[in-house]
Amino acid sequence: MTAMPPLSDLAWARGFTDPTWARRHTTSGRETVPSRAVWRGRGGPRDLPTAPPGALDGLAFTGPGGRTLGLGQLLAAAETDALLVLHRGRIVHEQYLHGYEPHVPHFNASAAKSYLGLLAAVLIHQGRLDRGTEVVKYVPELAGTAFGEATVDHLLHMGTRVSYAGRRYDKALEAQRYFAVLAPQLRPYGYSGPASIREHLATARATGAPGAEFRYENGNVEALAEVLRRVTGTTTSAHLSDTIWTRLGAEEDAYYIVDAEGTEAACGGFSATARDVARLGEMIRCGGAVGDRQVIPEAVASTIVSGVPDGYPRRVRFPAAPADAPATLSYHDLWWIPNDPYGSFMASGIHGQRLFICPALDLVVVHYASQIVSPAVPQVPLVQAFLAIGSHLNS
Repeated sequence: MTAMPPLSDLAWARGFTDPTWARRHTTSGRETVPSRAVWRGRGGPRDLPTAPPGALDGLAFTGPGGRTLGLGQLLAAAETDALLVLHRGRIVHEQYLHGYEPHVPHFNASAAKSYLGLLAAVLIHQGRLDRGTEVVKYVPELAGTAFGEATVDHLLHMGTRVSYAGRRYDKALEAQRYFAVLAPQLRPYGYSGPASIREHLATARATGAPGAEFRYENGNVEALAEVLRRVTGTTTSAHLSDTIWTRLGAEEDAYYIVDAEGTEAACGGFSATARDVARLGEMIRCGGAVGDRQVIPEAVASTIVSGVPDGYPRRVRFPAAPADAPATLSYHDLWWIPNDPYGSFMASGIHGQRLFICPALDLVVVHYASQIVSPAVPQVPLVQAFLAIGSHLNS
């Protein structure tokens, strides 16, 4: 189990410093706040073949502090709820912990950002969305905000400098304030701030020119989601369903939580089962195809790890990394790129949610967790663990 953080971390956190409390919300979002389904379609689920068990037996990993851990110890340190490993399209390991069940959708948290980036990239490929166009051209209501003055490409690369309601920007605090926008039960006593995503975005003001630096901020994704809704004329849930979910052979409907106005929380309110997210990852690994059906253009699937556009930082720090940690990752179209030798990329969520895709190792990993984020709690090096798994399977 992870250690408890100091009381100084409790401001605005409303229980997310306790893994058990966090787990209750990561696995039961639609029971606590309004939600909208991402329909799986009418057909039956596409089979995921299973390899003989034991493929990861005896494998050792490097854990926090450089300790050597077995798989069970690693998953305990990461507060893991589910681990699913696909190698060359076959399940080689599938495990569920803490009472979490395979058929229950689990919050993907900020991993959802990457799925929205995928939808945007498809629209760009189709010529329906232009990277260089200012957001205000698509969403006139965002005029005068930090997001309205930015381009679509700025949003896709976290390229805005923003403050909300005149406050000095603090990433961790703004994340908690965003949660309070969505869920009344997460608001501190006396809360009088925005009660919808639209109201929240309206308070954003630019504190610098867009495109000058990387600043990981939920508002970029919510503004982009509104752009996509204007372009497609439909909800984020229906867009994801029509473009991808109904074409994956998914087993279950996914869902988004929605705010008081019925707007999806696109930057982190998406939930799905581990098996269905694995199907999504395998589709991308296979060049956008599911069998003989092309779900997304091959050009979109194959260019996620392509170079970061000129003008953006080519190395950035992971949001949960210490302030003195080196900048080692790249960020492109809302996907994280570890810059390893295998061409890997991933969608990542705050509590340990990962969709990790490694084409050179024929690997897709889905990891769900309810780990807390605090300077007092060492983070588990999940990417290194996934690469160790892929190297082991390929050998």
